[in-house]
Amino acid sequence: MISALYQRIDCSIYRHIYIVGDLHGCLSLLEEKLAKVAFDPHRDLLLSVGDLADRGPDSVGCLKLLNESWFTCVRGNHEQMAIDAIHEENISRWLRNGGDWFYALDQEQQEQAKALILQADKLPHILELTTRAGRHIVVAHADYPSGEYVFGKPMDGYEVIWNRDRVNYALAGRFQSITGADEFYFGHTPVESVMQFANQFYIDTGAVFGGYLTLRQLQ
Repeated sequence: MISALYQRIDCSIYRHIYIVGDLHGCLSLLEEKLAKVAFDPHRDLLLSVGDLADRGPDSVGCLKLLNESWFTCVRGNHEQMAIDAIHEENISRWLRNGGDWFYALDQEQQEQAKALILQADKLPHILELTTRAGRHIVVAHADYPSGEYVFGKPMDGYEVIWNRDRVNYALAGRFQSITGADEFYFGHTPVESVMQFANQFYIDTGAVFGGYLTLRQLQ
C-alpha cells in the first residue's frame, strides 16, 4: 500500500520534539546528547532519520530504541539491507556495509536482533509533522524524490532510502525548494556539518566516521 510509506506525527501531545542524524550503533553518543538537553521520555519525542545499526559499537542497543514510546524513526537503507539479509536476500551487500555484527552474535542474541529487524520492516519511509508553531516538516532518510510534497503521493521506496542525486546536485550549486512543506530533514549522506540547501537539511554529520552526532530541536 502506498499509504504505508507515510506516517503523521501528532505534535500536540509532546513538550519538545528533537531529530537526530544517522546513529549507526552510536548509542552512548545519543545518550550524552539527550542528557545535555534534559530530554524527558514522558513528555518529549525523538525522531530519527534512520540507519540505527551497522558500523558502530552498539547496533542492538540502537535497534532496541524501536521499543521505546518516546522514539520514532523512518526506514533507512541500512534497515532495508538488514531486513533483506534476514530473508536470505543480498546478505553480501549487508556484510559489505557493516552487517557483520549480526553474524558475530550467538544464536539467542541473533534471534533477539532478528526480532528487532523485523520490527524495522514496519517503519514508514516518510514522516510528516506540523509543530505547534505551524512549521510543516517532512523527514525521510535519503530524499523525497519529487519537487512537490503531498502526503500519500505514490513514491519509489528505494529512491527514498538510497537516492543521492538531489544532494549531489546541491553540493554542485544546483538546488531549489521542494514545495508542499516548510522543511525537509534527511540523513544518509555524511556531511562535515549540517548543510541546508533551500528548505532541505542534511543532518548525518558522520558520528560513526569520527564526526559528531547532530541533535536538533524541532519543537
